[in-house]
Amino acid sequence: MAPPSLDKIRALQRNPRNIRNLCILAHVDHGKTTLADCLVATNGIISSRLAGKLRYLDSREDEQSRGITMKSSAISLHYTNGDQEYLLNLIDSPGHVDFSSEVSTAVRLCDGAIVVVDAVEGVCPQTQVVLRQAWLENIRPVLVINKIDRLIVELKLTSQEAYTHLQKILEQVNAVTGTLFTSKVLKEQAEREEEEEEEEGELGGDQACDWSSRQEEADDSLLYFSPDQGNVVFASAIDGWGFSIQQFAHIYNQRMGIKAEVLLKTLWGDFYLDAKAKKIMKGAQAKGKKQLFVQLVLDNIWSLYDAVVTRRDKEKVEKVVTSLGIKVLARDLRHSDPKVLLSAICSQWLPVSQAVLLMVCEKLPSPLEMAAERVEKLMSVGARRFDSLPEHTQELKTAFLRCSSGEKEPLIIFVSKMFAVDAAALPQNRPRPLTQEEMAHRKELARQRHADRMAADSVDSSHSERTPQEGLPAQLDTAKVESLTLKESRPEEKEEQQTFIAFARVYSGVAKKGQRVFVLGPKYDPALGLSTLPEGVSSSDCVSDVPHLSCCSMESLYLLMGRELEELEEVPAGNVLGIGGLEESVLKSATLSTSPACPPFTPLNFEATPIVRVAIEPKHPSEMPKLVRGMRLLNQADPCAEVLIQETGEHVLVTAGEVHLQRCLDDLRDRFAKIEFSASKPIIPFRETVVRPPKVDMVNEDLGKQQKVAIIHKVKEEAPPSRLSETLNVDSSGLVTLTTPNRLATVSVRAFPLPSEVTSLLERSTELIRTLEQINMSLREGRSLDVSPRTLETIAGFKVQLESLLQGRKWRDVVEHIWAFGPRRYGPNILLNSVQGYQRPSLWQCLAGGVKAGEAGAQAAVIRDLDNSIVSGFQLATLSGPMCEEPLMGVCFSVEKWDIQSSLPPQHQDPLEEDCISRGTSGGRKGKGSGAEASEDGPIGAGLRPEAAADCYGPVSGQLIAAMKEACRHAFQAQPQRLMAAMYTCEIMTTADVLGRVYGVLGKREGRVLHEEMKEGTDMFIIKAVLPVAESFGFADEFRKKTSGLASPQLVFSHWEVISSDPYWVPTTEEEYLHFGEKADSANQSLKYMNAVRRRKGLYVEEKIVEHAEKQRTLGKNK
Repeated sequence: MAPPSLDKIRALQRNPRNIRNLCILAHVDHGKTTLADCLVATNGIISSRLAGKLRYLDSREDEQSRGITMKSSAISLHYTNGDQEYLLNLIDSPGHVDFSSEVSTAVRLCDGAIVVVDAVEGVCPQTQVVLRQAWLENIRPVLVINKIDRLIVELKLTSQEAYTHLQKILEQVNAVTGTLFTSKVLKEQAEREEEEEEEEGELGGDQACDWSSRQEEADDSLLYFSPDQGNVVFASAIDGWGFSIQQFAHIYNQRMGIKAEVLLKTLWGDFYLDAKAKKIMKGAQAKGKKQLFVQLVLDNIWSLYDAVVTRRDKEKVEKVVTSLGIKVLARDLRHSDPKVLLSAICSQWLPVSQAVLLMVCEKLPSPLEMAAERVEKLMSVGARRFDSLPEHTQELKTAFLRCSSGEKEPLIIFVSKMFAVDAAALPQNRPRPLTQEEMAHRKELARQRHADRMAADSVDSSHSERTPQEGLPAQLDTAKVESLTLKESRPEEKEEQQTFIAFARVYSGVAKKGQRVFVLGPKYDPALGLSTLPEGVSSSDCVSDVPHLSCCSMESLYLLMGRELEELEEVPAGNVLGIGGLEESVLKSATLSTSPACPPFTPLNFEATPIVRVAIEPKHPSEMPKLVRGMRLLNQADPCAEVLIQETGEHVLVTAGEVHLQRCLDDLRDRFAKIEFSASKPIIPFRETVVRPPKVDMVNEDLGKQQKVAIIHKVKEEAPPSRLSETLNVDSSGLVTLTTPNRLATVSVRAFPLPSEVTSLLERSTELIRTLEQINMSLREGRSLDVSPRTLETIAGFKVQLESLLQGRKWRDVVEHIWAFGPRRYGPNILLNSVQGYQRPSLWQCLAGGVKAGEAGAQAAVIRDLDNSIVSGFQLATLSGPMCEEPLMGVCFSVEKWDIQSSLPPQHQDPLEEDCISRGTSGGRKGKGSGAEASEDGPIGAGLRPEAAADCYGPVSGQLIAAMKEACRHAFQAQPQRLMAAMYTCEIMTTADVLGRVYGVLGKREGRVLHEEMKEGTDMFIIKAVLPVAESFGFADEFRKKTSGLASPQLVFSHWEVISSDPYWVPTTEEEYLHFGEKADSANQSLKYMNAVRRRKGLYVEEKIVEHAEKQRTLGKNK
């Protein structure tokens, strides 16, 4: 079949009913790209013989060499089914966990997905991840069980055993989908009950028993995979065959005369064919009969493999070919590789592309069938409900659902990622074939040049001696030639440049080349935009006064055809496309629209967290600008990579894993920066925390019963004794009291650990805490801020969760006294206000309906100056801890005393007023006057506002920040300190033969096995373990070497875990001395990590380099 013409695809793009936007999702190495090759071959783009070998959509060199997909690639295919013609926009996505961000970008643009599962390995970790991603984006999946040939050739299962195995795989996939469905039903039911409670004002009596009935009521008919529903295909993409139940029902309907409807219901299931009664009966397993699926389907495939691959029986092959009525070439019959003959037979008998494309067209929705629920979810950013959006915005929902390409329809486009292509690969820069006239013209010019050259040569031979004047034109000619050469070489330099194409989809309207559109940032508020912009404003007008809204023009539109691009003038709604000219306006993803009422789409769900960091510097310092530019381009080209500059000035690249890091470094070197640079060893992130005092020592003896025989002091960087006695006091309970150098302020701070549940809650709620901080800041400044009821509900729920987790005498009323979160005001540490008599506005004041913004502003004006100094000191302390300058985590600091000592006699009883007077006096000469004015003329806040503003950056504020920071650090050191390591979850699938080696590699790298289970029906073990990120580099390579490639780990960032060993531990009890010796120089894991970080940061490291450095004397020398 010839590739479809561009005009044909343009015509198909105008009919959204017959468009299918789909992606292929699977675990790594389950056969996505091979299946994509089979589908691409149907359009004549590649040869069917090369399908599976070429991997057409893996266009990068490193993808071909590694054999894995690293980026999502799109291609448009034409498919004809009867009298209907379809346009399939197919996106192939990676399966490796490091590139799961690319899967998110692909899933967002699609309406359906093909989930591929390996028939041997079954449901793997990444299969569960992609099913969850498809579920979160509300797209409909269909299932392809691939590599069934492995059941025959490798596992050597009988057709009956294979049937049982396939049933189990279907059960596993449906179990994952069922779990997602149940959680959704329960969540919706909880929300519905909350609404009912609010409406009725009282609790319902039968809440506890209601969930199962809700689950039964919910419609799950389209949810599960079942061959009789037509949403499952059994295939072997490498051998080119695949089938659905419908195909065999049609075949046996013609051959045996059984109704196709009956066969559709009975071919999959516990049914058998009674030959005597000539009926299909139920209960095959109970009666020991072969199921219909085994008898009519699998037995035929098994016998074909037996004849062609196992026995190579030529006579039987000829019989099979004749009975199937297909033609096989003589060269295929004679070929030494039996797979060639097998592929030739199967690709004609049961072509996999036919089965898959038919299923896609029948079972996956068109853009016109987009669910209203999905539209509302896309348009509701953050905590905002769809109902709370402006009326004009809600009207756009109908534009989404209509998917119309009318002139008056608003244009809505979502850009899921930006990808880089060589400028030479663009259609406008591609060399085009010459016309007959151009060829004739060029021929004439060449003939003329040849004649001129021959004439010049004859002149040179006749005048061998030239005068300088005669030689001048020749020099000019040479100069002309050089200039022409330079001119010709310039375009080549341009061709090497990278240009960015946006990977996008049109949801409404028609995208036209050169059209101007609004670029809506993720924080854009359509309500603010509609109120600010004049009515009827268009994207062609320049808009600069609306935050997070800009304009740009779509310079070029492209049809994505795998490795190639085709230029288009316009693209109607419902299609996937590439857009050129957005690199200055879009960083990674964005929403484009001609209507300012359009909200930004919800951000993409990234499963992988960037955790691996490297610092990069150029080999030659003069090339630093090239490196900075290259890193900026890399940041734009990769949806998951992050580029940042640390406080030290280092340029740091953050990636999702080792393979992702290698790809980013290669891209930076070869495509974006094009310079030589050096990358540091991976920078491992750690966290610092405190724990409760241990009850047992290092040899598990009870500390209370031990008599300490000696104490070896911990070697620390300590302040001079004189300074310690003057300004710092640490009591036995861990309370640290510190005075500022000017003796005007004293702060007492105590540190204690937060429960682990609270820490994880704070980590999950960073966005919510950030929103809460913004609301409180606007209230302090007296600005009114419209907060949606949904956001207030979420904040109230967060507060209730905190109160439920912080129970007991120690944590009584703690939530009401929270002063701030840190670091950066939204981190997993808490600052408590335990100061007697200091009543500051509550952190939760936005939940109290009676608080007015003006009153809050007046209160804040009194306390804001020094209050901010305390908070700033806490933020600095939690940003870099005392152990190795890493951020703190899970620590609660309680400020128990905060005195401001004034050099003047107190004039007022109110302690807040005294604080303000002392601030005024320390600010400068006008302090006394300002205090008097404040007392006589009016409120303190009004009188002190100018002075407070001046002192906000004065010496008292600065000293208080430094004192608070030091107090927090000393309070932290007064408690048992621990490091927290970032941990990967490691999922390994391996055979029993190499199980011991797997455990060996995990044990060597400080891994811990959580559980191990054997997969039913196979000899495969599934091992789940945790592994420190610090030990993960080179782990996958070592794993493959030790297990001879039989096992491969999947590493995903999971959580932070406290390292149990104390980095400052020294033996103090008799048992510890006996066990560890006086030096106690055995390996301390946390000390090793801590010293490595300190060494990297240039901090002091306490270590002995040489011990007993005396000259060795031998007996021979002493004589």
